[in-house]
Amino acid sequence: MPAPLPSTPQPLLRVRQLGKRYGALTALHDASFDLWPGEVLAVVGESGSGKSTLLNAVAALSRPDSGGVEYRLRDGTLEDVHALSAARQRLLARTDWGFVHQNPADGLRMDVSAGANVGERLMGLGWRHYGQLRATALEWLQRVEIDPWRIDDTPRVFSGGMRQRLQIARNLVTSPRLLFMDEPTSGLDVSVQARLLDLLRRLTQELQLAVVIVTHDLAVARLLAQRMVVMQRGRIVESGLTDQLLDDPQHPYTQLLVSSVLPP
Repeated sequence: MPAPLPSTPQPLLRVRQLGKRYGALTALHDASFDLWPGEVLAVVGESGSGKSTLLNAVAALSRPDSGGVEYRLRDGTLEDVHALSAARQRLLARTDWGFVHQNPADGLRMDVSAGANVGERLMGLGWRHYGQLRATALEWLQRVEIDPWRIDDTPRVFSGGMRQRLQIARNLVTSPRLLFMDEPTSGLDVSVQARLLDLLRRLTQELQLAVVIVTHDLAVARLLAQRMVVMQRGRIVESGLTDQLLDDPQHPYTQLLVSSVLPP
């Protein structure tokens, strides 16, 4: 009897023809893409191109006016993200998903300890044993390169880079399969950016995370993402393998974007 054929890989996330308007302004027009398990996808473009609007719609932080977002659950079924109840969206956001904000203060509780920030997501899943919560928080602080002795300090006394690493630990502690990141290196010093990017690359590879990262920095896209979409005025104008798009862009806007940042 022949061996069974391997199952065909399926997209983890399916985004189809998303549209979003703010009055007379079309912020997003027919945006579509698939995201595969373990894949890092960069969304690039200038300020005002629609990157964050797309990210917020895909992550169910805002409701699109048209189109749909489907997510493949662990049992293999596809769910329409925007058709879920608010309670199921919240559960998804603190279990299978994570969201790393550009400003760490938007993703952290600034007046509670670093350990409590990491443990809070676990408590939302029913963890109650203090020793287990603290041990897991300590483990994750070490994984994001924060000294364990800082576990009882609040994020208010952390540097910008440490806050961002703490936000990453807070998101990854529940072992999500999908991570959204909105300009995670913006506003950081170059040396701090480099350290954070090395950490992100290592963790995404180790954990086989699927990631959608919004960035205006093409060097960040090249370092982290296997695939890239380019946005202009709310539209995806080009998509493909990151190295291919950066080395041989086809759309005039992509050519302009690359030449302005990566001159020959």
